[in-house]
Amino acid sequence: MTTISEAITTIKKAENDADKLIEDTKTKSSEMIQEAKSKSKETIEKAKEEANSEAEKITFEAESNAQKEAYKINNQTKEKVEITKSKATGMVDEAAEVIVKNIL
Repeated sequence: MTTISEAITTIKKAENDADKLIEDTKTKSSEMIQEAKSKSKETIEKAKEEANSEAEKITFEAESNAQKEAYKINNQTKEKVEITKSKATGMVDEAAEVIVKNIL
């Protein structure tokens, strides 16, 4: 009878060990899931921050380029206005001469 009693005790111990192993596995699994969720949130946040930073950089570069282009266009326009003004001023004397000759 000792053998059956020992067998039952061994089986009961194995069942308890199995239950403990299952519980430990569930706990470990839950911890791993929480850690994975936490890491994925961190990764997503980091990616968002990097994307925002890159977007700001691109926007700044685009604004800088647009501003440079605007200055360039403004300077070209000023030069053309000055050339036109100079030509017009030069023609005033000629126009006055024509008017005076035609009147006299």
